[in-house]
Amino acid sequence: MSNLAISNAKSRVTKIHLIKKGKLAENKAVSKMALSWAKANDFDGRAKQLLTVPNENGDLQSVLFGVGDATNPFVTGLLSSQLPAGNYQFAENPLDPDLATLGWVLGSYKFSSYKNDTGKIANLVPGKDVDRKKLQREAEATILARDLINTPANDMGPAELEAAVRKIGKQYAASVSVTKGDSLLKKNFPMIHAVGRASSEAPRLIDLKWGNQKHPKVTLVGKGVTFDTGGLNIKPGAGMLLMKKDMGGAANVIALAKMIMEAKLPVRLRVLVPAVENAISGNAFRPGDILATRKGITVEIGNTDAEGRLVLGDALTLADQEKPDLLIDMATLTGSARVALGPDLPPFYTDDETFADHLAQAAETQHDPLWRMPLWKPYNTLLGSKVADVNHVVQNSFAGSITAALFLSRFVEKTPTWVHLDIYGWVPTAKPHAPTGGEAQGIRALYKVISERF
Repeated sequence: MSNLAISNAKSRVTKIHLIKKGKLAENKAVSKMALSWAKANDFDGRAKQLLTVPNENGDLQSVLFGVGDATNPFVTGLLSSQLPAGNYQFAENPLDPDLATLGWVLGSYKFSSYKNDTGKIANLVPGKDVDRKKLQREAEATILARDLINTPANDMGPAELEAAVRKIGKQYAASVSVTKGDSLLKKNFPMIHAVGRASSEAPRLIDLKWGNQKHPKVTLVGKGVTFDTGGLNIKPGAGMLLMKKDMGGAANVIALAKMIMEAKLPVRLRVLVPAVENAISGNAFRPGDILATRKGITVEIGNTDAEGRLVLGDALTLADQEKPDLLIDMATLTGSARVALGPDLPPFYTDDETFADHLAQAAETQHDPLWRMPLWKPYNTLLGSKVADVNHVVQNSFAGSITAALFLSRFVEKTPTWVHLDIYGWVPTAKPHAPTGGEAQGIRALYKVISERF
């Protein structure tokens, strides 16, 4: 597991004692000298409290690290960057061993593609109770999503997003096809074309297929808006600062697809990424335009800054045509979701009660937070239009995430289980396991449900 802050070293390994608050004296594995040192340094196991213990020669003998009430297994993410370079191992672990190890690995992540970072990090030797294959699968997928989102738009446009899908397709022997530019009109993807046509880089629909056709069909759709100016309803400057992350939905489904293919799950996987840049030029789509759709309904444009649901609409229609057993879309779709639940707790929407319960449980056990929100049908009236079949936005600030989900639901009719996740894809305030920047959200919980369901 190269570049994952993981080591297979068998010698010169320093033990780390993970201590719950107030429980240090009960720990029989901690030496008397370490206990005395802890008392002298007021160490009592408070969360994030770190104490290195020297031996008689002043060299590092062991480490004490506080985990508080042991409810956050990812608190260990602080250790890989705060400890001296070397190899370490948990001596005892009151946390979930898989998640505590994953926290360490994810906490070591640095996006250094544009900045030289020669700093050495501490490596962890996983315990025998850690599922190494699961660890590598989850860590590599999370890092992939982070890297894709963190890459600036000048190096992550629709073409580069296509290249990322082709790369993972080649790695796992998947087929990848792309419909690009005016071919989108010929093949009836008018909304994807309309949103992306103003950019100097052609819009496209990326389509990856993998697995046995006889297996259950799982289709993932990810919003791939590589930069969002807001179109002619232009965003203020502050609103554009993070718009390189508007392809976070695509990054997350690509990462989830990697996990599925790496594990060789018995599914027929399909990944659809409408990749566009919502730019401004003379041929940009306008407020008040009425767009045709692959679905056959007409959409009045209420605001060009709500472009994500438009490109998703055509992609979801294509996905729905083959009636997959499970259809999941992920998108950095609305600010309303952040107002309601904040950046760390993405809402998900589905009418499948069994799947909803399963996903909520997985989100809790995997420490991958998600919260179910309602597809409240009466709010469909808020999307009414006097000149088209539907408007894609409401004319007030009410229920923005719900009405966006309701708009998307119009493009899914045949699929028995559809789930929409309105993610943020970004960490605004650093956490022990997650530096500020792009983030994978919900994919570990989704993977658990998919692996158990199929």
